[in-house]
Amino acid sequence: MTPTSPLVIDIAGTTLTKADKQRLKHPLVGGLILFARNWDNRAQLTQLCADIKKVRRDVLICVDHEGGRVQRFKTDGFTHVPPMRALGELWLRDPLQATNAATACGYVLGAELRACGVDLSFTPVLDLDWGGSGVIGDRAFAQDPRLVTLLAKSVMHGLLQSGMANCGKHFPGHGFVKADSHTEIPVDKRSLKAILKDDAAPYQWLSTTLTSVMPAHVIYPKVDSRPAGFSATWLGDILRGRLAYTGAVFSDDLSMAGARVVDGRSVSYTQAAVVALNAGCDMVLLCNQSVNGGAAVDELINGLSEALLKGQWAPDERSEERRLALLPTMPAPVWDELMVSAPYMHALDQLP
Repeated sequence: MTPTSPLVIDIAGTTLTKADKQRLKHPLVGGLILFARNWDNRAQLTQLCADIKKVRRDVLICVDHEGGRVQRFKTDGFTHVPPMRALGELWLRDPLQATNAATACGYVLGAELRACGVDLSFTPVLDLDWGGSGVIGDRAFAQDPRLVTLLAKSVMHGLLQSGMANCGKHFPGHGFVKADSHTEIPVDKRSLKAILKDDAAPYQWLSTTLTSVMPAHVIYPKVDSRPAGFSATWLGDILRGRLAYTGAVFSDDLSMAGARVVDGRSVSYTQAAVVALNAGCDMVLLCNQSVNGGAAVDELINGLSEALLKGQWAPDERSEERRLALLPTMPAPVWDELMVSAPYMHALDQLP
């Protein structure tokens, strides 16, 4: 087995197919991200996660489950966690209650996912709400980076109580630009000084708390011509160097339009993955490509294997250590027991 398993892939349905199992067994695959299409009900999700772990005990099962409009599982007992903006609004009325509510949100969100076998949610959003980004919008706590930092730290405290790691996104900040990197490449023309003062400030203030980070598919031309997730300047010099961050780095989804343009030209999934890994990402995500047979997933697995043999990227044992550190160390709660536990019921009462 290679010393690192950097690929995070997905599956098409609500159960594992033979092809899914073969992909999960590949040594380069280290994670699986779930979507709403992988959900029928709680029992099905719990069984799916158990089946994934039977194939590979160390596979990191992930989901984008932030609350608000980004919440993949919404029925069969899952709590509708409010958007993070609700916590920022509560702060204006009662700051200390807002931090308590934020911890409750993190705990409820994390505990419910853990009870079904999910290991990690890509949350919280650390982007600042500058008012112009439709793709971020109410996913952000507020515009003030100090407020964002304190509320995010409280959410992460709740996640920690539930036994779940965290993921701050989208470094160094996606909230200033209006364009949606799912469909185009946003460009933020501010200076490095301005970005570090505002949008990137939470990453420095949370450097001892963040367990993983996801960079933005945004170009900041006054710093680097490449998007942050493909930039050794952003990930190595700034994030790990200047901001002293030591946790894991995920690429954002390589299937997004903003992820497949490097140095002004379109590249393949494999080329994008190689650039991201060489820039400093520990793991790379390819989402929504398992449908219709998953040819793109197989192409990436084979392409990255070939690139490894050709020496186009080198495995990093530290990356594997960071990936494994994101796996829960606490046993998952039993759903029915969780529902009647005092900490969970109290946390529900604290949600805004």
